[in-house]
Parts: sequence; structure tokens; C-alpha cells
Amino acid sequence: MVVILHDIRSTHNVGSIFRTADAAGVEKLYLSGITPIPFDRFGKVRPDIAKVALGAELSVPWKHVSSTARTIKKLKKDGYAIISLEQSKNSVLYNKIKIPKNRNLALIVGNEVKGLSKNVLELSDTIMEIPMNGGKESLNVSVAFGIAVYALTKD
Repeated sequence: MVVILHDIRSTHNVGSIFRTADAAGVEKLYLSGITPIPFDRFGKVRPDIAKVALGAELSVPWKHVSSTARTIKKLKKDGYAIISLEQSKNSVLYNKIKIPKNRNLALIVGNEVKGLSKNVLELSDTIMEIPMNGGKESLNVSVAFGIAVYALTKD
């Protein structure tokens, strides 16, 4: 499985996602839009990401990409099933999703406030949702990522 982090604002969320991606065995993270990368412009580890990632920013392969749409299209061409994590009228509950057999998966998570764009959702094969039973509309993006990545990697 590969993961696209699109327009994630918080360095702490990015660090947490790196750490969970390492634990779940994610093959690669694609960082797009405003998502901060683990190194500053001088090539030094960003302490705010490293503090939360605990070294996973060094062990999980990652790449900064300029276009989420182009990355999705390339992954689709390479045979990946594209699964976006978002609340939508077309979404499937995370525990009811049919995981495609014999296909690699690409999970996309988006901005903490705005979520994923209509364009990204239209490029997705499946939209996955985590139900909210309390008063809040959503979970923290790194927590939602953890639930989704483990739901998609279950046997």
C-alpha cells in the first residue's frame, strides 16, 4: 500500500502519520500540496516532524509530488486501486469496504479542515468513511489515517 497525504497542514499530524505508516508497513508516502516534508530547505530533519515520527521519517520512503491528480493517474495506470478517506454521499463505511484482491492499494487522506477536493474524489475508485457517532464531524486526520490503514491491511 502507498499513501497520498494531500494538503495536510500540521507537522505533528504528518509525523504521526509517518509513525503509523511505519507500523502498518506502508510502502511509500506521497506528500502533496502544502503537506510539510520531513526535511527543511537545507536538508536537515525538521524537529517538529521528527519529534512525533520518532525516526519513521527516515525509514518510510516518501516523495514530494507537485500534483495529486497526476500522482493518482499514474498510480491507476500502474494498477493501484485508489481509496480516498472522506465523508461523502458516495462513501462506504470503513468496516464494509470491499478490498480489491490482487491489486495494490493507494489510500488518500486530505486537509484537516477542507478534506479532499471533488476532483480527487472523482479520480478515486472508492470513498471510505469512518462513522461519527458523537457530536464532532470528524476525527483528527492522523487518527483517521490509523483506523483506515489498518482496516485496509487486515487479512
